[in-house]
Amino acid sequence: MSRLKTEYKRPDEHLEGCQALANAVVVQAAKDYRTALQHLRKHPGSPGALSVKRGCETFFHSHWFSQLTGLDPDYILKRIREEEAA
Repeated sequence: MSRLKTEYKRPDEHLEGCQALANAVVVQAAKDYRTALQHLRKHPGSPGALSVKRGCETFFHSHWFSQLTGLDPDYILKRIREEEAA
């Protein structure tokens, strides 16, 4: 009979992975928001880009976002808009 090998993991190792995943979710939302703004600059009124933009804004102001990070959503959105306007 074979035995399953269990590896010891530091308790904080699990938390590091969870934080990395949370960070990746926020980074991807920021990328999606930036892409939507870029598309809207070239194609104002694009239904798909408007939908992504609104969805990202909703996410950044959601309870889930506040659970993932302590960052200020308005600051993030403002910075992305400023960078894209330049």
